[in-house]
Parts: sequence; C-alpha cells; structure tokens
Amino acid sequence: MLLHIPHSNAIGSRYSPSLKARKQGCVYESFFRRIVHLEVLFHKKSFTQKSAHFPHRSKLSRICDSDTYVSSRGQDEAPPAQRGLQLPLYVTLVLLTSMYSVYRLVQLTLVKKIYEWSKSTSGLKFIPKWNCLAVFTMGNSCGHNNTMSIPPGKGPHQVGCSDLMVGHTVHGTFLRLYYPCQASENPQLPEWVPCREYFNGLADFMKMNRALSERIFNYLFGSCKIPAAWNASFKPDGKYPVIIFSHGLGAFRTLYSAICVELASQGFIVAAVEHRDESSSATFYFREHTEPATKKHPSCDIAKPVSDNLEEVWMYYRPLKTGESEFPLRNKQVKQRADECIRALDILFDINSGKSVENVLQCDFDLSTMENSMDLCRIAIMGHSFGGATVIECLCKEVKFKCGVALDTWMFPLDEEIFPGVKQPIFFINSEKFQWIGNIIRMKKLDSAIFPRKMITIKGTVHQSFPDFTFLTGNWIGRLMKLKGEIDPHIALDLSNKATLAFLQRCLNMDRDFNQWDPLIDGKDDNLIPGTNITIPQSSV
Repeated sequence: MLLHIPHSNAIGSRYSPSLKARKQGCVYESFFRRIVHLEVLFHKKSFTQKSAHFPHRSKLSRICDSDTYVSSRGQDEAPPAQRGLQLPLYVTLVLLTSMYSVYRLVQLTLVKKIYEWSKSTSGLKFIPKWNCLAVFTMGNSCGHNNTMSIPPGKGPHQVGCSDLMVGHTVHGTFLRLYYPCQASENPQLPEWVPCREYFNGLADFMKMNRALSERIFNYLFGSCKIPAAWNASFKPDGKYPVIIFSHGLGAFRTLYSAICVELASQGFIVAAVEHRDESSSATFYFREHTEPATKKHPSCDIAKPVSDNLEEVWMYYRPLKTGESEFPLRNKQVKQRADECIRALDILFDINSGKSVENVLQCDFDLSTMENSMDLCRIAIMGHSFGGATVIECLCKEVKFKCGVALDTWMFPLDEEIFPGVKQPIFFINSEKFQWIGNIIRMKKLDSAIFPRKMITIKGTVHQSFPDFTFLTGNWIGRLMKLKGEIDPHIALDLSNKATLAFLQRCLNMDRDFNQWDPLIDGKDDNLIPGTNITIPQSSV
C-alpha cells in the first residue's frame, strides 16, 4: 500500500472529529450512513451475525434506514414508522463521531466488502441515487474484464515518466513529463497518488472528513501504479511533437495518466502541468528554511528537494467564500493556468535547445538527453473540464500552440471577448451526460468559417470518463460514485484517444498513420454522436 493507515488517535487533532468537523461533516456522516445502509441491504445476514460484537448496531441500522427514506422520498412522504425513527442531523453526527474510534475498523471493513463485491458485480439494474463523490471533476465508464488498473499505452513506444519542478517558489512550474523511453526489465512504476497529502486534498475538495476518506482512498487506490517506467532513459528517435496537458478542477498532475501514457506511446512528449492557482485538490512548492534541525521530512519520496534548505509548503483547493461571486475567481484562475502552461512550454524549449534546466527535485532522469529531440513546430494544448477552458485561453495567448483538444470543457471561466482571438483549430470531445445548453452555446460561439472547429460526443459517458478513476473502480461502485457511465471505459477512452490522434495528425501535418481514424473526427462510429446530443433552441443559434 502507498500509505500506512494509522490509528485514529495518531492522525492529530486537526483531523479528528471536532466541533468544526461536526458542523461541516454532513457529507462524511451521510457517506458513512449510506455505506452501512448498503451493507445492511446486501449483506444483511452476515452483518446481523456480527452485530453481537457491536452493541450500537440497531441504532446505526435504524438511522440508515430512515435516512434512505428521507433521501429518496422526502420527510413528508416518509412512512410514519420511519419518521418516528429519524434523528436530527447534528444528533446523528454526534452519535457517529462519538463512536468513531470504536468503529474505525468497521468502516474500512464495510468499504472493503462493498468494493470487493462490486468488482464481481456487473449488469446491476438498481443503482442507488447517491452522488456524494460525483463532485470529482475527473473520470467515468464501465469495467473491462474486471481489470482494476490503468491501461498501458498501445503505441509502438515504451513510456517513461519523471517529475520536473523549475523554481522552488509558488511561482515556479511543476509538471509530470511522459516520454518514449528505452525498454528495460522490471522497471519501477510510480504510485498513481504520490503521497497522503493528495488524499487529504481530495477529501477537502469533496468536503469529506480527512481521517475517514484517507482510509477509503488508500484502500481503493493506494496501491495503484502508473504504467510508465519511473525516470527511465529517454529514447532518441527523431523529433517528437509536444503536448501540454491541463487537468480539471480538483485534480492534479497524475490523474490523467491513461491519456498521457497513450499519447507518449504513440510518439509524443507530454507535459502534464500541476496548477498552482488553488484549483488543484492539492499541490506543493518549497520555501527556504535556514534551520535544518527543525525541517519537516518530505511527504513524497519521489519529490525530495535537491537542497537541504528547502521545506515543503502544501497548497490545497480553495472553495468559494460565503457570498463570493464565482466568475471573477475562475476567470483569474484560468488566466493563471494558461500562463503556467506557457511557462511549461518555454521550459521544454530550453531543454530542447540544450540550455541547463535545474530541477528542484532529486531526480535520476537526465534532461540533457532530450536535447534537440522535440518538434517544436508541432505543439498542441489539451485539457479536461477546467483544463478544457485552459486550452481555449492558451490558444488565445500563445500562437506556438498549433491546435487544441478540449475534453468535456467547462466554458464558464472564459471571457467571451477572447473568442475572436482564437485562430487555431479546436476539437471538442464531449461526454453525453455532462453538457448543457448554455455550455454548448458558448462552444458554438467559437465556430469559424475559416478556422477548423470539430465536436463529437461519446455515447454512454459522463464527465468522469476521461480521468483514471474510471479504470480503478468496479462496475457497481463506479456507477454509484458517478465515476463510470454506461459504456466500457476502455472503449470510451480508446475512441477519444484515436480521434485525438487523427485530429493532431491533420492539424500538425504529421506523417503518421493516425489518419486511419479520420472518420471519428466527424463522429462516424456507433458509439459517437456528431456534434452534440444537446438540442440548441433555434433562437440561441
């Protein structure tokens, strides 16, 4: 496992149930109650047999049962017998938090049972209407032969990856680099989630209790690996085109590894930026520390600084403040994101030209081996959700980007005044379930009779069909958490990747065989919709 799961008392007062946690822990409490309720529904016999060891079991089950009726029918429609069993939310939460230490092992056991059962369950017709984890702006689809791992690249190249941080302050640049590498036996594969702080960031983003969610995330995803050789030797083979990738809201640099690994296996150098605009669920930088004796130990083994005088500083997702207008914040963030992508591209230019680029992180990968290996006349920008908006902003700001691929773009952060300045080709690849009229209308405002604009929709997908989460959950729990749609995630992402490659070949004038997938650009496949599935009122066109 990636992380040691500590005793609850060892987590620290910051993460233990406190008055603040009781006030803000509604999602945590609801999440736990539903997990117990699902256990009662699907493992009632087994759970009842064990109830003798847990004297409060009857209270918990009644709370869960009443909560189910309230959530599905509403207070006024709940049967009188069930209404009599309901407790006020804060009373219920106090009950749960007071029993937190007693039930810490029970919680993890229930999650394990549900998770393991879900891996063998397919074609389930009844899916409870609970959407607690749907706030992820990151992944979806349907299981594939019950393989719970991120798929490797299908291209002719082996893939390596390495982290690069240039400038140790918050104004520096941090990215995960994917590239074609030399083949090696038993390569080291990096952890998908590098350290516990990222779990904490995901918990904060979803407004969940850190202590509980860390156990859940660690069990579900703690041992997941990225199918790319860590710090593997670069493979010189002519000049590789370049892609800068921008993640979605609440994500970070490693969560789109399936896409980045596939593109690198097809002969691209991909730089996945970790944004420091407070839209990542978690990220970090360093500050100078003049007293080494009191310096904190680095959280991530793969992200240790080269200097002993540098200390980690973690930055987490910033939610909207009470009464704060969202557009000014998101518009400011998308501008910063674009600047960060452009700085990442400038760093690649320096590496390609043979300039010395200092990596703040301890790293065995030799950047000088990439000298003169990039085709910097063929550069694309790509991103998902908020990253899709970043694609549009980048195209307006930097003409070095020759085209953009925007995955299920969230258009809200963009100022429409920049649209006329976007003169490069754009390819919108949308999910079936995420888009709405206003968002599509804003995409349509970028239409041009001169500059290519393409749009397709993948049937059976949701907003989370593009990040890696969709491959790491079983059918049932993936749909429960809205991390999967109705289509096999491998089929969905394969269509997205092939359409992307065909579009890149067309727009970057590449001499490859990706044009075999040209029909996908126009939505010609049984699992694709040309354009959008959203009906746009004629008055809005």
